Amino acid sequence: MKVLVTDNVAREGVAILEREPDIEVEVRDTPGEEELAAVIGEYDALIVRSATKVTARVIENAQRLKVIARAGVGVDNIDVDAATRKGIMVVNAPNGNTVAATEHTMAMMLALARNIPQANTRLKAGVWDRQSFVGVELRGKTLGIIGLGRIGSGVARRARAMEMRVLAYDPYIREEQAASLGVELVALETLLRQSDFITVHIPLTKESRHLLNERAFGMMKDGVRIVNCARGGVIDEEALYRALVSGKVAGAALDVFEVEPAVGNPLFQLDNVIVTPHLGASTREAQAGVAADVAAEVLAALRGEVVRNAVNIPAIDPGTLARLRPYLELAEKLGRFQAQVLTGRTQKVEVVYSGEIAREDVTLVTTAVLKGLLDPILQAKVNFVNAPLVAKERGIQVVQVKEDREETGWASLITVRTHTSDGEHMVGGTLFYGNEPRIVLIDGYRVDTIPSGHMLVIPHTDKPRIIGRVGTLLGQQDINIAFMQVGRKVIGGRAIMVLSVDSPVPEETLAEIAKGDGIFDVKQVKL
Repeated sequence: MKVLVTDNVAREGVAILEREPDIEVEVRDTPGEEELAAVIGEYDALIVRSATKVTARVIENAQRLKVIARAGVGVDNIDVDAATRKGIMVVNAPNGNTVAATEHTMAMMLALARNIPQANTRLKAGVWDRQSFVGVELRGKTLGIIGLGRIGSGVARRARAMEMRVLAYDPYIREEQAASLGVELVALETLLRQSDFITVHIPLTKESRHLLNERAFGMMKDGVRIVNCARGGVIDEEALYRALVSGKVAGAALDVFEVEPAVGNPLFQLDNVIVTPHLGASTREAQAGVAADVAAEVLAALRGEVVRNAVNIPAIDPGTLARLRPYLELAEKLGRFQAQVLTGRTQKVEVVYSGEIAREDVTLVTTAVLKGLLDPILQAKVNFVNAPLVAKERGIQVVQVKEDREETGWASLITVRTHTSDGEHMVGGTLFYGNEPRIVLIDGYRVDTIPSGHMLVIPHTDKPRIIGRVGTLLGQQDINIAFMQVGRKVIGGRAIMVLSVDSPVPEETLAEIAKGDGIFDVKQVKL
C-alpha cells in the first residue's frame, strides 16, 4: 500500500509508517491541485497539514484512496463531503496540538495586553520609549471565549489562574461542564457586550463564517481586544479593520487569516495589530504528536480497523471502542445476512438494541448494520464512512431503537428488522462468551447459529422427511454439513432450518431442494 505525505509532516509520523513492511511512503512538498490530481490515483492514503488543498477534483481522481489524514485539527482544506460520497475516510488529530494552541492563545493575549511586539521593534530600532506602550492587566478583566472545546477549555483554565472572569458561548456544552471550569455560559450577545478580551475557538463552517462582523463589533465594549488562533474567516477582516481604525477595537492578535498565506493584508499596516503566520500548532511537541497520531489512524484505516478520530464517521473513545468492537462484527454480519435472504426493494431498516448494549452509544454499530446490508447488493463501495449517506440517497429509512431491558436468555441483543416491498424480515444476534457472534433469531424463530462460512436458510413445514431429503441432496454433491439448527414455534407449523456447509451449494442443487414438499424457500448465505 502506498502513502503520500505532504506539507512537511513531522518525521515521527513518517517513521511509524516506514516501519511497516507492506507500506511504501512517498514524501513530497506541497503539491498544487493539478499535480495532486494527476498522481493521487496511485495512493491508498494521503497525509497533509493545512497547505495542501484536497479538492473535489483531486478526490474524483483518487481511485485507490481509503483515507485522507490531516496532521492537525481543522479539515477546511479537505472537501469532506466529496470524500464521504466516495467512501474515503477523513481523519484528524484533535488532541495532539491542544496545549500548543492553548499556550499560543495565551501568549498572543499577553502580548496584546502589554504591547510587547511593538515595544520590541521600537527598542531594537534604537528608541527608548516607555510612554507609548502602557498596557493593561489581565487580572480583573472579563474574557469571552467563543467555543469551549479542548482548546477553549484550556484557555479558560489558564485565564482563571490569572484571575480573569471568564464567559463562554458554546451551545453544545452543558452548564455543569462550564461550571466545573469556573466559566459562565452566556448568550453570544451577552458575551460580546460584557467582554474586555474575546478569543475565538470554533471551526470555520457556513454558520460561523464572519460570526464577528460589523454588527457584532457594534455590540462590543469600546476598547475591546480580539484574539483569533482558530480559523481565518470566523472574523470579517474588513469589519475588523474599520473597528481597529475607529478605536472601537483597541487591538487584535491574529494567527489565522481569511486568505493564507497572508501577504499584504491591510491589517498588517495597523500598529495595534499583532500577527503570527499560523503558528498555533507549531511546537516540536505538537508536530511530533499529531504526526504520530494520524500515522496510527492511517494504519488502522488501511488495515480495515475502526479509527477513533474520523471526522466523517461517529467519533468514539478508546474505552467505548473496546467494548463495542465485537458488536461491530456481529452487526455487520446481521446486515450481510439480511442482504442475502431479502426479496423486494428495501424501504426501512430498524435496528433494536436490548439489554446492556442499549446503554452504549450505538451509532457506529447501526452504521455497521447498514454497511453489511448494502455492500453485497450495490456496485458502489459501501463502508463505515458512506453507509448512512448511501442508505439516505436510496430512500431507505433508518430507525435506531434502544430498549433498556434484557431479553430472556441474552444479556444483550441486536435485532434487525428490514421492511421491503415484499414484507418484513427479522434477524437477531448476540455475543456468546463475551465476543463470539451468534445468530439467535430468524423471523421470530429461535436458533443458535455461528454466522460464518456458507449457510443455507430454508423455511419449511415442520413434518417428517424434510430434513432427511435436504441432507441426501447435499450428500449427493459431496457437500459436508458442519452443523444444522431447526427453529419452530408449534409442532407441525412453519419452521426454519439453518445449515452450515463446508462448500458452496450449486444452483441446481438449491433448485432441487426448493422443489421438495413443504419447502417454502431456499437461500444461500455467505458470511
